[in-house]
Amino acid sequence: MTSPSPNDPAAVALELERIRRTIEVGFTRTDGALALLVQRHDQTDEAIKEHTRRIDDHDGRLDTLERGETERQKRDAMRLDALERSRWPLPSVAALVALCGLLLSLYQLAKK
Repeated sequence: MTSPSPNDPAAVALELERIRRTIEVGFTRTDGALALLVQRHDQTDEAIKEHTRRIDDHDGRLDTLERGETERQKRDAMRLDALERSRWPLPSVAALVALCGLLLSLYQLAKK
């Protein structure tokens, strides 16, 4: 087979058609790759937004726990206050018993 001459219009048209087809295939591949990158970018953005929302939610719950504002913490604080108010005043009772023992000892010593 002989190569077509560069002056042959049919050969030039055929070669131009091949070049156009090659360029279209290249553009199609590029468009597909760009579409895939855009899709992955959108998915990554959505994942980041979801993770950010979850982190903000966890931060809010941790702040609530640190401030002691949960119902359980409030209930436990009220129970502790009630227990502290109703406990026996042992130091006061011990001081009173010691004073009574001292007075009784002094009375017995003075009676002799």
